[in-house]
Amino acid sequence: MYPKREKRARKRRAIYLLPNLCTTLSLLAGFFSMVSSIQGHFVAASWAIFLAALLDALDGTVARMTGTTSRFGVEYDSLCDLVSFGCAPALLVYQWALNPALFKLHFLQHPGPDEKTLTLGLLVSFIFLACGALRLARFNVSAGQRDPGFFQGLPIPGGAIMLSSMVLWFHRTGAANEHPNDILVVTLILVVSFLMVSNLDYFSLKHRSITKNNHPFETLVLFVLIATLVLIRAKTLLFPLGMVYITSGPIVTLVRYLTKGPVITEEEKIPEEEEQNK
Repeated sequence: MYPKREKRARKRRAIYLLPNLCTTLSLLAGFFSMVSSIQGHFVAASWAIFLAALLDALDGTVARMTGTTSRFGVEYDSLCDLVSFGCAPALLVYQWALNPALFKLHFLQHPGPDEKTLTLGLLVSFIFLACGALRLARFNVSAGQRDPGFFQGLPIPGGAIMLSSMVLWFHRTGAANEHPNDILVVTLILVVSFLMVSNLDYFSLKHRSITKNNHPFETLVLFVLIATLVLIRAKTLLFPLGMVYITSGPIVTLVRYLTKGPVITEEEKIPEEEEQNK
């Protein structure tokens, strides 16, 4: 009797390790991205961030499918996300476009930036990292208080993918020997940083129209086809698709406000019901 219980307990512990293993692999991908950025391998660093995002999506899916969600997993996932989707993309864009030392090393035919550019590059990269940390903290605090079909603010993996896809877009035509436009890079980083800490609603894959529909198999096939097409033409498609997604936030927020009004959480409904009962 006891050996069977021990066997079930070991099996249960192994199942609990699966989502945390995916999270750890996502952390490894983020660390690899930072090392690649320091070494000047910016395309490899960008792909590592995409891999981290896939693993991050997988760990939550595995946890829900196996019923192994836990508070430890939530906190561990947030810590790893800050590295893979906060530190890694911030270092990537700094080394790629905003680091004067690399600018002078690789592009000697152009005049190097002055100290103001150095200070601006550090500040802009840090702003993205800080906004990502704030986004994760708000997500943990407000978990279960909002409609699961929508994100409040741009998710930090979305912000990281946006910056990574910008690097791949720049390299799509073999423009590795040219320096990116500093103003455009800084502008995009600041816009993405603001969207992460904003109150705009962004569509989530957990939306009931996706998770609860009458054609689950057709929906799965469609997602697989779209994902395959995006991976095949990643350098060309990812950045435009990312731009579409980040601009969808204001549109979705406006439509939801005009059609349904502000979303009322379950905690906010309780006082209203008590007043009606009085």
